[in-house]
Amino acid sequence: MRFWLRSEEMALEEMVQRLNAVSKHTDEIMHQDITPLCAADIKDQLKKRFAYLSGGRGQDGSPVITFPDYPAFSDVPDKEFQNVMTYLTSIPSLQDAGIGFILVIDRRQDKWTSVKASVLRIAASFPANLQLVLVLRPTGFFQRTLSDLAFKFNRDDFKMKVPVIMLSSVPELHGYIDKSQLTEDLGGTLDYCHTRWLYHRTAIESFALMVKQTAQMLQSFGTELAETELPNDVQSTSSVLCAHTEKKVKAKEDMRLALNEGQNILESIREPLAKSPEQSLNQDQLDNQTTVQRLLAQLNETEAAFDEFWAKHQQKLEQCLQLRHFEQDFREVKASLDVLAQKIATFTDVGNSLAHAEHLLKDLTSFEEKSSAAVERARALSLEGEQLIDNKHYAVDSIRPKCHELRHLCDQFTAEVGQRRGLLNKSLELHSLLEASMKWCDEGIYLLASQPVDKCQSQDGAEAALQEIEKFLETGAENKIQELNKIYLDYEPILTQDLLEHVQKVFQKQESMEEMFHRRQASLKKLAAKQTRPVQPVAPRPEALTKSPCPSPGVRRGSENNSSEGSALRRGPYRRAKSEMSEGRQGRSSSTGEEEESLAILRRHVMNELLDTERVYVEELLCVLEGYAAEMDNPLMTHLLTAGLQNKKDVLFGNMEEIYHFHNRIFLRELENYIDCPELVGRCFLERMEEFQIYEKYCQNKPRSESLWRQCSDCPFFQECQKKLDHKLSLDSYLLKPVQRITKYQLLLKEMLKYSKNCEGAEDLQEALSSILGILKAVNDSMHLIAITGYDGNLSDLGKLLMQGSFSVWTDHKKGHTKVKDLARFKPMQRHLFLHEKAVLFCKKREENGEGYEKAPSYSYKQSLNMTAVGITENVKGDAKKFEIWYNAREEVYIIQAPTPEIKAAWVNEIRKVLTSQLQACREASQHRALEQSQSLPLPASSNTSPSKGNTRNVKKLEERKTDPLSLEGYVSSTTLPKPPEKGKGWSKTSHPLEAPEDNDGWSSAEEPINSSDAEEEGGVGPRKLVPGKYTIVVDDEKGGPNTLAVRSGDMVEVVQEGDEGLWYVRNLTSSKEGWVPASSLSVLLSKSSSAQCLSSSESSTGSALLSNSSSCSESCGGPLSDLQG
Repeated sequence: MRFWLRSEEMALEEMVQRLNAVSKHTDEIMHQDITPLCAADIKDQLKKRFAYLSGGRGQDGSPVITFPDYPAFSDVPDKEFQNVMTYLTSIPSLQDAGIGFILVIDRRQDKWTSVKASVLRIAASFPANLQLVLVLRPTGFFQRTLSDLAFKFNRDDFKMKVPVIMLSSVPELHGYIDKSQLTEDLGGTLDYCHTRWLYHRTAIESFALMVKQTAQMLQSFGTELAETELPNDVQSTSSVLCAHTEKKVKAKEDMRLALNEGQNILESIREPLAKSPEQSLNQDQLDNQTTVQRLLAQLNETEAAFDEFWAKHQQKLEQCLQLRHFEQDFREVKASLDVLAQKIATFTDVGNSLAHAEHLLKDLTSFEEKSSAAVERARALSLEGEQLIDNKHYAVDSIRPKCHELRHLCDQFTAEVGQRRGLLNKSLELHSLLEASMKWCDEGIYLLASQPVDKCQSQDGAEAALQEIEKFLETGAENKIQELNKIYLDYEPILTQDLLEHVQKVFQKQESMEEMFHRRQASLKKLAAKQTRPVQPVAPRPEALTKSPCPSPGVRRGSENNSSEGSALRRGPYRRAKSEMSEGRQGRSSSTGEEEESLAILRRHVMNELLDTERVYVEELLCVLEGYAAEMDNPLMTHLLTAGLQNKKDVLFGNMEEIYHFHNRIFLRELENYIDCPELVGRCFLERMEEFQIYEKYCQNKPRSESLWRQCSDCPFFQECQKKLDHKLSLDSYLLKPVQRITKYQLLLKEMLKYSKNCEGAEDLQEALSSILGILKAVNDSMHLIAITGYDGNLSDLGKLLMQGSFSVWTDHKKGHTKVKDLARFKPMQRHLFLHEKAVLFCKKREENGEGYEKAPSYSYKQSLNMTAVGITENVKGDAKKFEIWYNAREEVYIIQAPTPEIKAAWVNEIRKVLTSQLQACREASQHRALEQSQSLPLPASSNTSPSKGNTRNVKKLEERKTDPLSLEGYVSSTTLPKPPEKGKGWSKTSHPLEAPEDNDGWSSAEEPINSSDAEEEGGVGPRKLVPGKYTIVVDDEKGGPNTLAVRSGDMVEVVQEGDEGLWYVRNLTSSKEGWVPASSLSVLLSKSSSAQCLSSSESSTGSALLSNSSSCSESCGGPLSDLQG
């Protein structure tokens, strides 16, 4: 920098010296240093032409000044005369002027007196040397004679340094001066035009002044450029460079104009030669030509000096601009490299799973690809700096350290990325090994679990199973962890505490699995060895017949023909169940421990899947919130948002942030506490079940979110965010994640429950599963509920939504027109019903197009029924899928047809539950006496029936355990069972008609029940009077005791006869099995209204008239509560 300043100062001094020389030479050329007088200053005086310099020369080269005949010569002021003389004598060169001037005074037309005065005046004030004065005296006779005499007598008056010669004629003049050097008025041939001479003199002097001013201007401009302080930023440096360049261009333009002016003057001087090559220029013209050429040379010298200075100054400014650009780029690149260094420093995680490690490696690769531009820019900038140094930039001391720093930062970043990649590759390698080991262990566990125990009892089966195990163990060389210490040594840089624990757990799992295989191998070897012993054939023992798995022929005949072998109906199922259980115990006795270990490993596998998917889910939510939602508030991204997306973040994302915080801060951490006891994870779900209600809000907002997405999916904002996140799927796929996640939980809970049936937390898992399913149902119902249109009131006033579904509906109104009644029988209306706690809504379902998307339903409100005035008839003749809802004492009747009998049963039970709750509330408000009377109503009983044991659970307890399956276990004695009824014998003292009226098959909460026990009045869960008949089972009960009949949902059963000790003999018409069932179990089954399942009568028989599917009431009995109807 200092060298450059010294160089520039030297260039400026050189230019100033050269320009000063130009100014000096210009003055010398124009004799301005001697006589600073210009033609322009005395232009008017020169125009009078009382004296002129024609350009002629004497024989010795003396310049000739001619004084032509000028009558007013005496009137010329002395000052003007002096100026003209001074100017004319300054024109010739110093060499010519030194010889002396020849004056030719033409006074041929004048008088002697004027001649004398002129000569005396010239002699007195001529400023230069004189060589000769030639006077053409007057031509008149008198004046010529007078002049001769006067000159002789007055010779002393004309005493001058040079002789004065009086000439009488022009020819005499030619004797002193050649005709070629005299103008035409003196008889010569010299071409002279005073106007042209005056123009040339004025132009030459103006050009000389222009050359001098140009040199002075460039000198001043150069000083200004040299003294300009260099800016410190790119913008200012560019501005200075532009400003200086503009001034330089203007100066060059001025010089170009001056050169053009000189060339024009030169051409004007040479014009006579151009017109006639034979002519020649006189000496003055030649002098003018020489003067102009010298001035042009000085101008060229001026331009050369300035160009040389400007080249250095421009180079300085351009290098300064390069330096400022380099410094600015250096700051930007260094800042970006610092950011990259900070980001790469955050890549400390090595992953907790194979997928996580792959994801991290992918993120690192993506980060490296994105950062490659910054690194390449830094390296390119370093090379650019080196190029500046090679080009001898003046700021080498500033550029070189920056280049070194850039190379160091790039190398450091590249090394850091390489180190991170090495660690992640190590992690990927380790997790691949762990995954392979875990997969190998799982396959081994499945292999052990899939080997049938009964087939292993034979020699061939045991050997085949043993070979299968040995073959599988051979695959462990490639898949299992060989040495734990070697793992510690090879992967020490990435072994965090969590990963170390994971490695240890996998190794323990591997050892446990290998131990299970070794035990199985030992067992199979023993079995194979036992089978190889010779076995003496003996006759089978009689008791071996009891182990036959074939069903008793009597049972089959009993199911086909009810009149044959009654004893087989009683003994067959019992003996078969006993033999099967005994055989099962013997088959499983040798592998119970192994199965328990297998189930434990499977539970851990499900738990790991739950945790892994939960972590991925949390990461995906965070990615959406940071990559999309937060970017909507980023000012740098606002220009990409369309008008439709402005202030719509809450609509698009709903309460996703609330869901993320719940899972990240609470649920995920609590799940991790159950990793060692996965069978207890149901408690975690139960404790946080209320928080899961946030999904209902998210799902309710989902239609609005999808609608907004359909409108704005092509917005550049989403494309830019997706590009930054490197997502292959668009945002709508990630907005669906919460909906997918809440449905995933029930699948994982089902899987966990499958492997935890005999564990401590099985009940909690079952309850958690039921609660999650309840949330899904509530979410689904709410999605339908928000689609209702046309309802004027507030739907929240109707209470909780219990059920919703589509049905075929017939109407039959007493007050309606006859045609309406007829149409109701044949033309059903398709209605979507919404059952609330306080009303049931009838809506018409409408399908709406969604612009290419799936149709979204909406529901147009039609009418509603207040539950306080509603009654139901649970069975309608002719169709097991129909039931009735009637209103205001059957003033309005709606026949409802469900899609399936199960859906009908669920709706009937739920409506019955609502009506029962209303009835209970009404009774609690009534007088105690009326309540006691209603509770003391007896049930009609037959003489050969025994009262069943009452179930004293209240409604609240029933609701708390609504998800528990019906259990028939524990109600049947294992020693003595009553005999099954004989053919044709049933209820001996019942005389009910075969077909009861439909009006007696329905009931309403506004009426007093006539066939209810006390427990039935309190909640509908107590035992009821059972009657023989056919029923449909809709609750699975496969866990019955050893002597009880197992039933499944959908089985048709026939209640045959009541026996001793409160037992009923039941025939399963579906499985052709028979057995005894406790009456209390059937009562609970019939009154189970909290779930969507019940035991319903399949025909309108006497039994159905009495039981009415566990809820019969008579319209004819108003009772003390009849005033509440309506």
